[in-house]
Amino acid sequence: MKRYKVGVIGLGQRGIGWARDSLPELGFIDVVALSDIYPDRLNDAYEQVKAKTGNGDILLTQDYRELIDSDRVEVVVICSGWANHFEASIRAMKAGKPVACEVGGAYSIDQCRELVRVYEETKTPYMMLENCCYGERELTVMKLAREGVLGRIVACDGGYHHEMRAVLAGIGRDRHYRGREYMLRNGENYPTHELGPIGKILNINSGNRYEALLSVSSGAFGMKDFLADKGDEYKDLEYKQGDIFTTFIKCAGGETVTIRLDTTLPRYYTRNFTVRGTRGMYDERNDSLFLSGIHEEKHNKWRSEWGNMEKFMSIYRHPLWQWYRKSGVVGTHGGMDRLVISAFFDALDNGYPMPVDVYDAVSMMVVTVLSEMSVSQGNTWVAFPDFTDGRWMNEKERTGGKYEL
Repeated sequence: MKRYKVGVIGLGQRGIGWARDSLPELGFIDVVALSDIYPDRLNDAYEQVKAKTGNGDILLTQDYRELIDSDRVEVVVICSGWANHFEASIRAMKAGKPVACEVGGAYSIDQCRELVRVYEETKTPYMMLENCCYGERELTVMKLAREGVLGRIVACDGGYHHEMRAVLAGIGRDRHYRGREYMLRNGENYPTHELGPIGKILNINSGNRYEALLSVSSGAFGMKDFLADKGDEYKDLEYKQGDIFTTFIKCAGGETVTIRLDTTLPRYYTRNFTVRGTRGMYDERNDSLFLSGIHEEKHNKWRSEWGNMEKFMSIYRHPLWQWYRKSGVVGTHGGMDRLVISAFFDALDNGYPMPVDVYDAVSMMVVTVLSEMSVSQGNTWVAFPDFTDGRWMNEKERTGGKYEL
């Protein structure tokens, strides 16, 4: 790999992790610039990166535009709040600097169209860092689907089921922007962890597309109840975001997708990754593979087989994870972060299409906007824009690259 000079925008939990650990640990990255709107966080990140890498010659700026415009920076990694993702990505692409952008929802359809327009105009590489696309189970189930083991895929489920009440209220974590999103908006604000893997399994933008969605929201009661005894500073906070927000999606190929945002009630963590086909299914919640002709449902007797997926991994494990297990799984989020950032630089180095490209990104991010529209219009079906202008009908050419999805 050639060496890359990288600037990191946004130095919260994700940003400092990339700047201090994940990027330098690749061995061919020089973190040469850091940006954050908060000077104390910027200076603290500088000290941590310097201590870890030994490099103190780093541009520091509170203005992300200065980082992008700097001649020192070749590649931009965007980890700032969701609202900044589009502006920063567009500016970087216009400057001809490849973009690796963290996940989040969109704020308008026009925003998504502009991101695509600038990419098509500049051809600057852009990738969404949707790490769940590289989860071991997700990649293995994708392999099962493509090899026909599950038959014709009919339906997929997923979700962001993650109790986050203290974080959203800012308890124990200063200046966390997500809380404001929950106060002002009511939509599927974090759809990409589930739709990233599901989109690849359903060949979205590669022979298939999302056609329409319908969303339903519960009331917003969880945050109010949680904060009732936390002190006067929290008593007047009001939240619009429904506690359970469910979205149904119809695909051009006849498949359906159900996703759910569930972050403001007590619960365990799961992404509820479920894939149903005519010959079998996978269910993340009990980590089980159920195949017609091998496993037959016998009411409660099937429970003895729950958790059986590990038994099948030696047969079906995706080649990337076969290699990863042998070489040693490293990094955060169970090793997914190392894979997703490696995929970005591998594509950049070899001139491959980005595994999670700009069309994939807007197909996921626009769900936030469309879901808000659906709920505000009385839970009506809302059509997906076709950001590919019909090119989704053509299957994407496969390169055979190590990290290809």
